[in-house]
Amino acid sequence: MIYLSEVDPIKESRSSGAGLCATCRHRKENRNDRGSVFLYCRKSEVDPRFPKYPPLPVRACDGYEPAPEP
Repeated sequence: MIYLSEVDPIKESRSSGAGLCATCRHRKENRNDRGSVFLYCRKSEVDPRFPKYPPLPVRACDGYEPAPEP
């Protein structure tokens, strides 16, 4: 059972809006001067099948690898 106090609203909103990218080890967050955040895929640097900035939310990805826990 999850209690409301256990849910991080910022992490929850990112993961629901970005799909797999929110937890992928290849993700890099790029911020612009206005505060917008864009998720860049580092896999795009070595494999042209992956877009630099994938349309979100990403529901399936052959390059997905979970990010290590901090």
